[in-house]
Amino acid sequence: MNFLIKKGEGLKGEITVPGDKSISHRSIILSSLAEGTSRITGLLEGEDCLATIEVFREMGIKIHNDDGVYYIEGKGLKGLESPDKTLDFGNSGTSVRLCSGILSAQNFKTILTGDISLSSRPMQRIVEPLSAMGANISSAEGGTLPLEIYPVDKLNSVKYSLPVASAQVKSCIMLAGLFAEGKTEIEESAVTRNHTENMFQEFNIPIEINNSNNVKNIVLRKVDLIKPANLNICGDFSSAAFFIVAALISPNSELLIKNVGINETRIGLLHALRHMGANIELKNQLDSIEPTADILVKTSNLKAINLNTKLVANMIDEMPVFFIAAALAEGKTLVKDAKELRTKESDRLQAMADALKSFGVNFDLKDDGIAIYGLGSKGTFNSTDIDSYGDHRIAMASAIGSLRCDTEVNVLDCLNVNTSYPNFLETCKDIGIDIQNYE
Repeated sequence: MNFLIKKGEGLKGEITVPGDKSISHRSIILSSLAEGTSRITGLLEGEDCLATIEVFREMGIKIHNDDGVYYIEGKGLKGLESPDKTLDFGNSGTSVRLCSGILSAQNFKTILTGDISLSSRPMQRIVEPLSAMGANISSAEGGTLPLEIYPVDKLNSVKYSLPVASAQVKSCIMLAGLFAEGKTEIEESAVTRNHTENMFQEFNIPIEINNSNNVKNIVLRKVDLIKPANLNICGDFSSAAFFIVAALISPNSELLIKNVGINETRIGLLHALRHMGANIELKNQLDSIEPTADILVKTSNLKAINLNTKLVANMIDEMPVFFIAAALAEGKTLVKDAKELRTKESDRLQAMADALKSFGVNFDLKDDGIAIYGLGSKGTFNSTDIDSYGDHRIAMASAIGSLRCDTEVNVLDCLNVNTSYPNFLETCKDIGIDIQNYE
């Protein structure tokens, strides 16, 4: 599937975005481990989360969808059943890494695999701490999928300092810690998403969180029982990010994005854009499982910044669309300490550099970052063809950038947009973006 997008302006309206992908994964996982039926509304029905649902169905969990309301009949921490086949996680790095922590404690063997893109992503970062906990887990040569996990007598607790800023690694260890003897401790020196910590509290799983000298320390212990929960999942900030930037860069635009999660560990992009001069207002703020707000965005003239490196891990998924904003800012925007972008569904540093080159934007690409020489608020991108490399965030960021092209842009290989935002085209059309898909 490819996108054809024409130059646009005057984006108007009120929209909602799909449920938060990170929270959706964690809701499915913890509901499956609970004893009893959990009820979930707002769950993202993208391909990544559907893959997680199918994985747990393969292990004997009954999951029923009643007109968008999901009922998950959890069978307890040791209630999963041996699957009849290899567990296929599709494109979902979150799911395969988090589930590895759980599967390391089960009394049956599992083989975990995924699509071509997922099969190229690093898994040694979870194999190492799980092995330290006593798990019998191995990856393919090169530290990638497939993973093979064999049963062990028990898991032991571990004290682990995260070598990379990764909420997925942190969450993998936390989930394994539910089964481990003793006290599991995790230290992180860079802020990462705290959805797992929040979800543990929502499911009444005991957890201690301490912050000292810019280091976060998480402590948990083995549990015997998880109670079910009723959950309402907010809109995904990473999905909202594309339309935030769309309204900022498109002339004569005003857009309200409703019920979006504004967890402080997720909104680094908001801080960066406001520092660039973006007109963004948070309205109707609420605090539930996750803090939420309606986000009002108006066309803005952006100024270049040196991106605070402390924000990089916080906004790693929003970085592709941030590059689009930087390309239309006045001056040079500098991004450093972003090497993690090279380990995503594509090498996102290189993929976005290729997109910027096609758009006619000058940049200096480094191993761990990029300097982008913005065209300014009056700048115009070339009409061109852009290869998204099958990466949903590259595809959507490029589509948003196409609003500032000469005439029209073709964005190629966009089918994986369905992994996180299955109704992306409909949302675009609702606010006045002229976009079509074709084979």
